[in-house]
Amino acid sequence: MAGFDKRVNSYEEAMAGIESGMTVVAGGFGLCGIPENLIAEIKRRGVNDLTVISNNCGVDGFGLGILLEDKQISRIYASYVGENAMFEQQMLNDEIEVILTPQGTLAEKMRAGGAGIPAFYTATGYGTPIGEGKEVREFNGRHYILEEAFHADFAIVKGWKADRFGNVVYRDTAQNFNPLAATCGKITVVEVEEIVEPGELTPDQIHTPGIYVDRIIQGTFEKRIEKRTVREG
Repeated sequence: MAGFDKRVNSYEEAMAGIESGMTVVAGGFGLCGIPENLIAEIKRRGVNDLTVISNNCGVDGFGLGILLEDKQISRIYASYVGENAMFEQQMLNDEIEVILTPQGTLAEKMRAGGAGIPAFYTATGYGTPIGEGKEVREFNGRHYILEEAFHADFAIVKGWKADRFGNVVYRDTAQNFNPLAATCGKITVVEVEEIVEPGELTPDQIHTPGIYVDRIIQGTFEKRIEKRTVREG
């Protein structure tokens, strides 16, 4: 990695500087577009007491779920527990602090962090446990709660293609949360399926401009299928 060239040669280099106690925002939705190799590097390093911001916590044995095995996550902001027995068990045993956050609010808190917006008002969650303890204001006869933006020490993101300057393109459902997560980290690391030369991606293709990206690495991915429906006849 030198100058405008943001490529790194190893996952060890990609996650250099991560330490216990840090906050990590992870892109992806369910099993789609998750930065699985960057998560594996976090596990390998053995850092703990992490605060994680993500749509969910993967599944048992895959994605963010592997960080639960050694209890590396102490707090997580997520939209749902999902199909993850270990996550559910740790939550019920108070071994992990789970701050449930509606998906739209979660995404907007990421976007706000990247846009330099410290907080915003939303009607989502008012009158529910989500809104407890938060500032409430009334606009045009409707109540809104104040949500603060997310800021992370590291953002880990999965893209489809990128050039060596860090301009990133996402494919299909991998656009969920990844472009937003990429903007709100002090250090943003993106793993992609293919790195191309500058100019091969046209400006209207690019979802995340390279100005947000600090490190980029080309990897190989398992691409699990969460559920397959087969029709006969």
